[in-house]
Amino acid sequence: MEKYEKYITDLTDWTIRFAPKVIAAVIVLVVGLWIANRVGEFLKKSLVKSNISTEILSFLGSIIDIVLKIAVILFAASIVGFEVSSLFALIAAIGFAVGMALQGFLGNFASGITIVFLKPYRIGDWVEISEKFGKVESIQIFNTTIETPNQKTLIIPNGQVTDNIITNFSTKGSVRLELKVTMPYSESFPRVKEVITQTLRETPKVIQEDKFFIGIEDYDSHNITITIRPLINPDDFWEVKLDTYERIKSAFHKNDVKVAYSEGV
Repeated sequence: MEKYEKYITDLTDWTIRFAPKVIAAVIVLVVGLWIANRVGEFLKKSLVKSNISTEILSFLGSIIDIVLKIAVILFAASIVGFEVSSLFALIAAIGFAVGMALQGFLGNFASGITIVFLKPYRIGDWVEISEKFGKVESIQIFNTTIETPNQKTLIIPNGQVTDNIITNFSTKGSVRLELKVTMPYSESFPRVKEVITQTLRETPKVIQEDKFFIGIEDYDSHNITITIRPLINPDDFWEVKLDTYERIKSAFHKNDVKVAYSEGV
């Protein structure tokens, strides 16, 4: 019984001694994180007013958010009684170990800094990265998010971005569609080319130029493949692509252009 009474006494003493600190630490943690979020939002708004570019703003916003939350957690830990200097040493050791295990993440982080400051593309640009085409939605610490014309969201690690060729279509302000149609060998290519050219002249949102890229790309066993490459605004990609195919089909019908198909069909 004496042992049990001693345990109860020690537990009571421990509770009396540490319970207020634990409660205070929890309160500090909850309130501190709330304040950190508010301060983070205030700093982000201040950065917006200072005319910092969107890419750097997004990048700095992520770092500010992480730093503020770590500061709150360390302060709460110090209230409980942890030595902050020891925690820093522990965090440094853990960081080193994690860094060795997650070298890819550190590479993505370094690449993120490179992208933000060298600016091979900006938010809103149409790019092709690792053979993936889309609009840049965000540039984060570790990855870049792009949205494809068919509304798929692609999250590409920044390390993969800087290790590959980046094609920025928004630098020139326009992009060429690559459309393909077929015609039989018996049809006249100059006539078909004229029909397609006139169709492109009448297609809304196709950037008009003196000469469209229209030519024979391949000779198949049953037909000739024609490539059509009009200039368009990247934002109009799918709309113009579908509209152009529809108009070409209608123009072929009106001008009695024969459509190629395999024998026996």
